[in-house]
Amino acid sequence: MTDDIVLNTVIHEPSMTAGEVEMLMFALDRSRATFAWKCGGLDAAGLNRPQPPSTLTLAGLLKHMAAVEERYTIDFTGEAPGPPLDTPEAADPEWVWRSAADDSPAELYGLWQGAVERSRAAMAKALADGGLDQPAKYTAAADGTSPNLRRIVVDLHDEYARHVGHADLLREAVDGLTGEDPPQ
Repeated sequence: MTDDIVLNTVIHEPSMTAGEVEMLMFALDRSRATFAWKCGGLDAAGLNRPQPPSTLTLAGLLKHMAAVEERYTIDFTGEAPGPPLDTPEAADPEWVWRSAADDSPAELYGLWQGAVERSRAAMAKALADGGLDQPAKYTAAADGTSPNLRRIVVDLHDEYARHVGHADLLREAVDGLTGEDPPQ
């Protein structure tokens, strides 16, 4: 039940006294690495295996997290969406979950990796241009306010924290892989 595609699971731990930006980015990247480890190396059968009664799969989680990375990036930058949010089907909130079964492991891993790379690049540019306090390019709240980059990073990390737990249970059911952090 394995695929030859290797996902980056390296964790670069900062100093215990690192600043806010470095710690926030470390927490996000550590969650990304753990997610990659839990989802990585599986073939289509492994990625699409649910754990009943849930219909959740690792394939669905990969596509969902690619969409989440993309959404947070475009919300902050104001740029046009890339895959998978650039299709008419993406307007349906259940589309990523349903359509993931039709994607190959290479497509799913590539989609997620591409979204993570775009997100990292956008965040690095934003941090260099003004730090965590700068507002997003969209209005999120009814009162007309926009979240700042700090809020976006924290929300993205929260999304990973939620789904790494799901991925952990799903992966254990596929092949018995367990653990908190990927081997370094």
